[in-house]
Amino acid sequence: MNKIINKDIYKKILKFLKKFKHFIYMGLPFLVMDLLTRFFDKNIDFFSITEPVPTLFTLIWIFLFIGLSISFKDKIGKKIYIFFIAFSIFIYLVNNIYYNITDTFFDFSLLGMASEGSSYIFDAIKQAKLWLYLSLILIIILSIVAVKYYPKRTKNDPKLLVKTTVVFVFLHLLIPLLLGPANSDLSWNTWRNVKNIYISFNDNNKSMRVAGLYEYMVRNFYITFLKEEEVSDDSEKDFLNDVFLEEETHKNDYTGMFKGKNLILLQMEGIDNWLVTEEIMPNLYSLTNNAINFNNHYSYYNGGGSTFNSEFAVNTGYITPISYTRNAYTFNKNKFNYSLANLFKTKDYQINAFHMNSAEYYSRKINYKNWGYDDYYGLKDLDYYENEEYTLDRELINNPIFYEKMFQTNSNFVNYIITYSNHIPFSTDKGVCKLLVELDQEESGSEEKAILSEEECIMRQAKETDYMIGLLIQALKDNNLLDNTIIVAFSDHYLYTVSDDNILARHKDTSNNLVNHTPLLIWSNNLKRVDVNKVTSQLNILPTILNLFGLEYHPSYYIAEDALDPNYEGIAFFSDYSWYDGEVYVDSGIVTNNKKIDPKKLEEKNNYINYIIKKNDLVLKYNHFKDIKDPKKISSDQNE
Repeated sequence: MNKIINKDIYKKILKFLKKFKHFIYMGLPFLVMDLLTRFFDKNIDFFSITEPVPTLFTLIWIFLFIGLSISFKDKIGKKIYIFFIAFSIFIYLVNNIYYNITDTFFDFSLLGMASEGSSYIFDAIKQAKLWLYLSLILIIILSIVAVKYYPKRTKNDPKLLVKTTVVFVFLHLLIPLLLGPANSDLSWNTWRNVKNIYISFNDNNKSMRVAGLYEYMVRNFYITFLKEEEVSDDSEKDFLNDVFLEEETHKNDYTGMFKGKNLILLQMEGIDNWLVTEEIMPNLYSLTNNAINFNNHYSYYNGGGSTFNSEFAVNTGYITPISYTRNAYTFNKNKFNYSLANLFKTKDYQINAFHMNSAEYYSRKINYKNWGYDDYYGLKDLDYYENEEYTLDRELINNPIFYEKMFQTNSNFVNYIITYSNHIPFSTDKGVCKLLVELDQEESGSEEKAILSEEECIMRQAKETDYMIGLLIQALKDNNLLDNTIIVAFSDHYLYTVSDDNILARHKDTSNNLVNHTPLLIWSNNLKRVDVNKVTSQLNILPTILNLFGLEYHPSYYIAEDALDPNYEGIAFFSDYSWYDGEVYVDSGIVTNNKKIDPKKLEEKNNYINYIIKKNDLVLKYNHFKDIKDPKKISSDQNE
């Protein structure tokens, strides 16, 4: 009985294949190109190739290509089909060759730089991997077969054309619903929400994973050329024009103090100010003796990814918008010509970023490239670790690949190093604390595994970050870089991740946003200690560095000021519009810490905070720097 049923099913399948063989042959090359593209980029750890949505998008595009072709009689229809095939092969090659070189898929916005890249096109083609050309041979064979089996049509069929279009539009509206709801709240993991990725379409790699080859190209074209920009408000545009008036180059007694030296930006995960003691973090503590110490520093925090918020602020001089909902890592299509990396590149610095996590996390690879970095490196992306040792900060220095790229260079460098070890969970059951306790147990030869409290885990994990700082200083000594390298060390955020609130309450005031008090220092070997008590935040770091290194910049192009300028009064604001100037803490426009301030001065500072937040948000909203000349080109023009 089962054999009879199996025969019947087999016959039905054969009958179906015979009846629709023309369409199967015609659709197969398109499907293969999409599946191969998503298969070859499977190292992008986002949205598996087995997910139905991108394949459904591809199937409805194939349906449209075939439907449009066979709606016309043979001669015209076959030419239309050949055009679709040829163009698809072209975009298949463009995307995969570009991804092979840059680890990022093609973007239509790159056409604006076509003249600059044309001289490299043949090198790019030669560098493409063998599998791409083998797959191309397969696709061409499938395409030839498809053209051979193209169905004969003696006349045009306008009804089929209309039906095809209507069905395609209906399905195209339906399929995005299968991605689930978008995340409308500003949260750190919005970048993981596939619907948000599809709507914003600002991360090329994730967008390809979500949409498939054909939807990706069409939607990328739409976003680049056709999507309406933010409705321009004349008053907002006038505001920006007034803000960015030209001004003289900024100079003070610190200008050029570190000119020509190397720079290491050390962004420390969760290193709260109460951890910087001789007992817990002796290496970091010792740096304060030869550093400019900013004793009243505050890390901007909100729910939209606080670690990346710091990266964004330090590199661009701007911060996550407050007046509307956008995460900082979604601005990778904005131009930041006056970012830290772009300005150091005018002096021929080699500029790279190093972290534990993968390049796709927070879209870091794309963002760092957009800011002007040569590259972003993640320990997790290396084929080097079998377990989770990459979560230990020591590996940022001990890893031989990272070590070479950081210290063994023939040019001046900027290294942006992001630590991880003082990250949740703070438990001996899992995470970094578990690894460290096991290492300690192995080194001591003890048979019993230590059980640490949450606070003890925090301190042990902070010690791991401090151990890495010791390795960093030793590496600078070993490579004769100690006297020619500046370290800017700062925390991404305070320890808001602790589960026991009493831990923080024992060490600092947690009643308002002043809980964001964190360390910031600028170290140079043999520098005499300087203590700065003016209030600062991450936004002050970029203009302060630019002035110390003698780089020409426009102070008005940033939100905050050089913290070492004698005219800087000191102020930090927070995501709820509250602010602190070292004396008064103001919330909702009212002083809440029992300090006195002249009412006129209070009004001026309230207005100032509203002004800089408005400036910040509108610059990002309108992508203001897209029309401002690239500083590298300005430098080149001056040299000529």
